[in-house]
Amino acid sequence: MKDAGNCSGFGCCQLDIPAGLRLYELFAEATSFHFDREIWKFNNCTYSFLAKTGWYTFSPDDLRHLRFDRAPMVIDWAVGHANQTCESAAAEPGYVCGRNTECSGSDFMNGYHCKCQHGYDGNPYIGCNNIDECIIDNPCVPEATCHDTNGSYTCKCTKGYEGNGKKDGTPCSCPKGYESHVNKNGKSHCIRKPSSGNTALIICLSVSIGVIALLVLSFFIYRGSRKRRLIRLREQFFHQNGGILLQQQIAGKGGPSDARMKIFTLEDIEKATNNFDEKTILGQGGYGTVYKGVLDDRGAIAIKRSKICEKSQVEQFINEIVVLSQINHRNVVKLFGCCLETEVPLLVYEFITNGTLYEHLHTRAQSSNLSWAARLRVASESAGALSYLHSAASPPIIHRDVKTANILLDDRLTAKVGDFGASRLIPVERTQVTTLVQGTFGYLDPEYFHTGQLTDKSDVYSFGVVLAELLTGEKAISPTRAEDDRNLGAYFVSSLNNGRLSQIVDNRIVNDVNFEQCMGVAKIASRCLKVTRDDRPTMKEVAIEIEGLIVLGRHPGEEEISSTKTEYLSASASSHAINNVGDSFTSGGQTSDGESMELFSRSLSGGRYQE
Repeated sequence: MKDAGNCSGFGCCQLDIPAGLRLYELFAEATSFHFDREIWKFNNCTYSFLAKTGWYTFSPDDLRHLRFDRAPMVIDWAVGHANQTCESAAAEPGYVCGRNTECSGSDFMNGYHCKCQHGYDGNPYIGCNNIDECIIDNPCVPEATCHDTNGSYTCKCTKGYEGNGKKDGTPCSCPKGYESHVNKNGKSHCIRKPSSGNTALIICLSVSIGVIALLVLSFFIYRGSRKRRLIRLREQFFHQNGGILLQQQIAGKGGPSDARMKIFTLEDIEKATNNFDEKTILGQGGYGTVYKGVLDDRGAIAIKRSKICEKSQVEQFINEIVVLSQINHRNVVKLFGCCLETEVPLLVYEFITNGTLYEHLHTRAQSSNLSWAARLRVASESAGALSYLHSAASPPIIHRDVKTANILLDDRLTAKVGDFGASRLIPVERTQVTTLVQGTFGYLDPEYFHTGQLTDKSDVYSFGVVLAELLTGEKAISPTRAEDDRNLGAYFVSSLNNGRLSQIVDNRIVNDVNFEQCMGVAKIASRCLKVTRDDRPTMKEVAIEIEGLIVLGRHPGEEEISSTKTEYLSASASSHAINNVGDSFTSGGQTSDGESMELFSRSLSGGRYQE
C-alpha cells in the first residue's frame, strides 16, 4: 500500500466506475492469503464505499480508524428524451433552463442538463443570480477599485497608474520613469523617479522658462505702459496746441460737415504716411518737412510738419488755420485740416501733382516745358491768389514766404499758392503787424527785415523776385553770379536800369517771348522790388496789370474775356501796364516808348541769345 496515494492492491483496493453504465452491481469481500473468511473477527478494519472521483485520498490510518462514515456521490443524470439536444430543447415549450444559465448536453446519455453562466450562482433550473466578486474576494489589487458588473467585474487603476488592476491580470503599475508613492492619507500615486542627470536639466529648463516668461511679461507691461504714456502725451499736446479751442471754433462756424476743417488724429497721419517714411518726403526747408500721404476719404494729401511753434500764440494760430481752411480760391492750395497730437501741429493740404515752380524753372528735367505763355499765366494766377488773400479774405492774410518753391503747379500747369506756415492775419483796423522776421533770403522784404513791421507790401516785394525768376530763369540767391549780383532782386533792378534787360532774359523763352509782355512784366517786377514799401504797387494792382498784358498779347480770333472783366481791366491796366510799357529801361530814363521797344527787340534778335 502507499501512503497518501492510490491503493497498490495490497491491503486496499480502489476502482473507477466506467461512465455510461446503465447498471452496476458492487460486491465486496475481505479475504486473507489463507482465504480466511472470518477475518473480520480479529480485524474489523475492513470497509467499502462509493465516492465522488477525486474526493478520497487513501491513508494507512484509515485502516485502523476511518475518519468518516459518509461519502459524497454524484449521480450523472439528464433532462429530456432520447436524441434531444440543447438546440432542439431550447426551441420547445418544456425547456427547463432558467435565467443566466447555459445548456450542456450529456456525454453518456440522452437529454441535457443546465448550469449557471460564469459569474452567476444558484439553481440553474430556477434561475441564477449575479455573484458580486468585489464583496466575496475583491479580485483587484490595492491600487485599483473594484466595480461589479452583471456576471463579471472590472478593476480601475488609480489615476496615473497603468494596467487592468486584476490580481490574476496585469497589476496597476506606474509608467516608465515614475514610481509608486503612498501619501500621509494612505493613498497611492505615481511620482517621477529622482535622477541626478535629469535634475540639472529640469532646473535649467525651469529657470529658462521662468526667465522667458518674465521677459515676455515685462515686454507687455512696458508696451502697455508706453502706450498709455503716449496717449497721455498726445492728449497733453492736443490741449497745449489749442485743440479744445479749435473744436469750439469749428462747431461755431457751422455749415456742412464735409466742408469744415477736420482735426486728424496722429494715427490717421501715421497711416497715411506709413509712419512718416522717408520715401514719402516731398520736400524739406527752413520751416519743416512736407510728406505725401494717402487718406481713404480724400485720396492724396500733403502733410506739413513744421520745425518750430510759438507756444505763446496758440489762440492766434488756431484763428489763422480756421481762416485758412475757409479760403476757397482755385489758385490757393486747400487746407483740409490739422493734427494737434504732436509737439508741433501738422497741417494737411491738398496734394498738387506737378511739383513746384522752382523745380520747373531750375530743374533740367522739367524746365524745358515752361514756355513764356505758361510763365505769364502762372504769374497772373499767383498774383490773383495773393490779391485775394490781401483784399478779399476776412481778415486779410499776409503769406510772408512768397517764393517759387511755394507756388505749385498741377498737371495743366495751373498755379496754386501754398505753404502758409509763416502767414499772418492782419486785423481789419490795422495795415501792419510787428513780428519776428521770417521768410527766405533772396525773397525777404528789406524794410520788413530792418523794422520787423509786416505789411501786404512785404508779399509784393517777394512776388517781384518771383517775376524776376520767371523772366531770367535765375535763382533768387546764386553763388555763381558776381558778389554784388548774388541777390536776384538787386541784380535784376541793376540790369534793368542799365539797359541790359535783353542780356538777362532766360535763353529758353527768347524765341517765343512777346516783347511788349516781357517789358511790361519787367517794369512790374521793378516796381515790386522798390526798397521803400510805399513805392510798391498792391497785389491787386499787380494782378490787374499782368492780366492786362495777357489781354494785349492775345491774337484776333482768340476767346475774348467777358465785357465786365474788360471794363474792369481797362481802367487800371491802361494806366499801369500799357502806359508803363514804354517807360525807359535805361539808367537815364530818356528813351521814348518806340525807341525802347525797338532797342529791346533788336537786342533780343541780334544779341547773344539769337541762335
